[in-house]
Amino acid sequence: METLEKRHISYDRTGFDDNELISIYKALIKPRMIEEKMLILLRQGKISKWFSGWGQEAISVGTTLGMNEDEFMFPMHRNLGVFTARNLPLNRLFAQFQGKMSGFTKGRDRSFHFGTKEHKVVGMISHLGPQLALADGVALASNIRKENKATIVYTGDGGASEGDFHEALNVASVWDLPVIFVIENNAWGLSTPSVEQFRCKQFIDKGIGYGMDAFQVDGNNILEVITTVKKIAASIRKKPRPFLLECMTFRMRGHEESSGTKYYPEGIQDTWAKKDPVANFELFLKEEGILTEESIHHFRSEITKEIQAGLDLAFAEEKIIPNTADEIKDVFAHHITKDTLNSNTSKTEKRFIDAISDGLKESLTKYPDLVIMGQDIAEYGGAFKVTEGMVEEFGKERIRNTPICESAIVGAGLGLSIAGMKSVVEMQFADFVTCGFNQIVNNLAKSHWRWGQNADVVVRMPTGAGAAAGPFHSQSNEAWFFHTPGLKIVYPAFPGDAKGLLNASIEDPNPVLFFEHKYLYRSIKEDVSDEYYTLEIGKARTVKAGNNISVITYGLGVHWALEAAEKHPELDLDIIDLRSLAPLDTQAIYDSVSKTGKVIVLHEDSLTGGIGGEIASLINENCFEKLDAPVKRIGSLDTPIPFAADLEQNFLPKQRFFEALNTLDNF
Repeated sequence: METLEKRHISYDRTGFDDNELISIYKALIKPRMIEEKMLILLRQGKISKWFSGWGQEAISVGTTLGMNEDEFMFPMHRNLGVFTARNLPLNRLFAQFQGKMSGFTKGRDRSFHFGTKEHKVVGMISHLGPQLALADGVALASNIRKENKATIVYTGDGGASEGDFHEALNVASVWDLPVIFVIENNAWGLSTPSVEQFRCKQFIDKGIGYGMDAFQVDGNNILEVITTVKKIAASIRKKPRPFLLECMTFRMRGHEESSGTKYYPEGIQDTWAKKDPVANFELFLKEEGILTEESIHHFRSEITKEIQAGLDLAFAEEKIIPNTADEIKDVFAHHITKDTLNSNTSKTEKRFIDAISDGLKESLTKYPDLVIMGQDIAEYGGAFKVTEGMVEEFGKERIRNTPICESAIVGAGLGLSIAGMKSVVEMQFADFVTCGFNQIVNNLAKSHWRWGQNADVVVRMPTGAGAAAGPFHSQSNEAWFFHTPGLKIVYPAFPGDAKGLLNASIEDPNPVLFFEHKYLYRSIKEDVSDEYYTLEIGKARTVKAGNNISVITYGLGVHWALEAAEKHPELDLDIIDLRSLAPLDTQAIYDSVSKTGKVIVLHEDSLTGGIGGEIASLINENCFEKLDAPVKRIGSLDTPIPFAADLEQNFLPKQRFFEALNTLDNF
């Protein structure tokens, strides 16, 4: 710790008695002492990586002490003080650093990339911005439930350049969410100085643009940080709204230890060392007669013993013995979907779009904590009118128009799940999911496997071609997500399946991407049960039994196959509607192929890299001896989707599918 002869920070102890100041001191020196020990262990090779918060402890500790213990915090790399001030068991924290089973991620993630709902702390992923939207979701839950709680989330001056920062602040402002956005302005983003990160003079100026109050504090002055956070938190508990809090500080060590600090201008560390938050506060308490050299030694000795006891437990723990079954099991929260369709209930003829709308309404009634979010879904009823009339029935709290910010809304959905609520996020078009891609594949998909947090989020995806809408409103992008463990992918082809599978998706506590083919919305109809029911996710359906050629398909491909079967009954097609792509009903596929010996895998997506390739490989590996002909894949052209109707029809695989059926029949 830096030793100072003269204090360089002025403290106002108004409202702090001596005992509280001592408690604050002990909370402040603990993360510093842990880091001193971690740097030794890093050099000894006993931990693999370390992100230093040296010199920034007053922000982490001060903000934590300024919040209530039942309020969520979303820290980042340099916020060790958040975890220690929330009193996480040190042995588990150290086990996390060492990749041991008793850590918070069972060895699956490192450092502070974890959450613990018990302590109301949710750590980051390596992407710097996504946790901001998660804080929005938790704060939204507080508003809806009228819990009068504040939420706090951290980012750096470098991380604030990300689009997630803008989206999260904008949503929080529009929705009056009780979030404190803390910007730790330490002047550097890894090796890039602030002048190369942004051109605004100070981050509090951004508050004007978002319509939120913003404050700047000396981030090294722990009493100023505590007092400011307490005032803001108390205010937003009474009147929910966001605040921006800029904490001025400096990163004394490298971005991570291996990065070093050679890029720092000469003398800058010496200048900032004079404002060391630990040394200055210790000197202040000595001046106040609250600390003595003897009491300092006593407090440090106690913490040293606590640290060593935690390390002894962590070091004594055996290394993890990999268990493949456990690794796979933990990808999803345990849930069994059942078919609850009663064939004796009353039925009404419904279009595909009506069935989806019914499912949403029934789930909204069944789950009072369910929130639907999307662009133009409230009074306007959504781009395709799926949610028309719902805002009048369920209110704007639960049928929420959003700004155009897919990443923030998907992240807010995960935040709602952390708070124990459910959400459905509507992509206006499946094409626009690219703007929320990171949240889906890195947050929703991995949260349960990483730290046991389910992502109770359904992302509705109006998808597909057939309406001459061009390359940005017609894509089939299910294959983008098929490769990502932790996501369930549902793709119904009929109204009855759409309703039952949508209800099942909302019931499921895991993340589900629910694809709805736009062409089918108003083009098909059938009798659908009027009652709430669910269908098992991961169960295919034989829509036409046959013995000559298997057609394995989903979505609009099912209707192409049925059209072919109707026009050419002599082909005797066995048509399997997958309905769910993940999990995939491989047994239904194998059973069909074993029966016919000939198979076409058909999908609307482009051929190369499509899901058909995986299915063809599975058939080859498991049914090779049953095959009477090579497995045939049929998909759309390997081009973007053109706008002109004739070009679009040429792009789509329907005609090539019909031709392939005849070829295979004659094989």
